[in-house]
Amino acid sequence: MLNENIQALRKSKGLSQEELALKLNVVRQTVSKWERGLSVPDAEMLVAIGEVLDTPVSTLPSETVPTSVPGGLQALSEKLEVLNDQFARAQESKRRVLHALCIAIAAATTLVLIALASIGGSYLEWDFSNPEYAVAGTMLHRFEWIFARMAPIILAGSITGAVASRK
Repeated sequence: MLNENIQALRKSKGLSQEELALKLNVVRQTVSKWERGLSVPDAEMLVAIGEVLDTPVSTLPSETVPTSVPGGLQALSEKLEVLNDQFARAQESKRRVLHALCIAIAAATTLVLIALASIGGSYLEWDFSNPEYAVAGTMLHRFEWIFARMAPIILAGSITGAVASRK
């Protein structure tokens, strides 16, 4: 039976349903349906299954294939290949996120510097006898004072991070 043969050959290669699905570019549920006999792969997919499982296509729909112990080193190397591929994808994704974050921080810092430069300390001319203006002006001055000292460090760090995390 086709479903039993796919399952037996997959297990003999030491592959999980997820790993076989990844190699065939299908979802795990598709492999599960094949193995449970709920659906049948098309002709092109049978050829791909045969290639992945190192089995002639003619043996897949035949009577039950004798199972063997997983191919030891071969099965282990195939599992490591899948794990390395997943690890490389995760690392690439993290690198892209870090790169975008560094660029966003540099852009935001630049925009705040431009905004503070456009204000140009005009808040210092406000009427500080009004308590609301006094509080707002003091907070704006404090922010500008701290930001003006931190901006070069933030900008240098984010530009360095963007350059270091580019491909």
